[in-house]
Amino acid sequence: MFNMSTGMMVLMAVLFFFWSAIKILNEYERGVVFRLGRVIPVKGPGLVIILPIIDKLVRVSLRTVTMDVPSQDVITRDNVTVKVNAVVYFKVVDPIKAITEIENFYFATSQIAQTTLRSTLGQSQLDDLLSKREDINAQLQKIIDLQTEPWGIKVTAVETKNVDLPVEMQRAIAKQAEAERERRAKIIHAEGELQASYKLADAAKIISSESGTLQLRYLQTLTEISAEKNSTIIFPLPIELLTPFLDRFKDKQNLPVKDA
Repeated sequence: MFNMSTGMMVLMAVLFFFWSAIKILNEYERGVVFRLGRVIPVKGPGLVIILPIIDKLVRVSLRTVTMDVPSQDVITRDNVTVKVNAVVYFKVVDPIKAITEIENFYFATSQIAQTTLRSTLGQSQLDDLLSKREDINAQLQKIIDLQTEPWGIKVTAVETKNVDLPVEMQRAIAKQAEAERERRAKIIHAEGELQASYKLADAAKIISSESGTLQLRYLQTLTEISAEKNSTIIFPLPIELLTPFLDRFKDKQNLPVKDA
């Protein structure tokens, strides 16, 4: 009976040893092993055998982590208060540093991203924040990556998502956009008038070169008016038709006066 109990205990000890010694790491995982408190080379992926009680295994994922940065109150350089949130993409490139250099690399990266978001956007103007997002994102990524590099963390991208403006600022921007639209409309209208004047001047030169052209233009105008079934037709009388009468009248005025 004693031998049977001893055998069961030995069997359980062996099973516990194998259960504690054999670890399986996925392709995207690496194992940081502490042997008596000291770090040994990284293990994995696949089947990993450690020494129970002596070794301690810490799993580290190498996949890209998508971390949402909560909305931050930012005062821009032109004294406009906005709320900005972002998303940060990062991954572990050095598992040993990620475990030994920082207590919680995920929490630390989140805090660095929040403080960097406030400080960097506070140096930008509102117009740059709305129109130059790519440049701001690249700047944020560079700053955050520089601070997390000693921890074995690589920041691959930073994207600002929403920029919440106060209601008063939204109205001001709407008025500015409306004024810009009106300015463009006036410029386009003026350019159209200028081009039309050039064309009219060219047409006047062509019409003045041929005397019959003006008469044909009058007839064409009458045709267009009659097609619209108007009750009143205004017919322009060419001044050239009155030229002979005016010349005869001038000749009579210039005749010498006979003495009585």
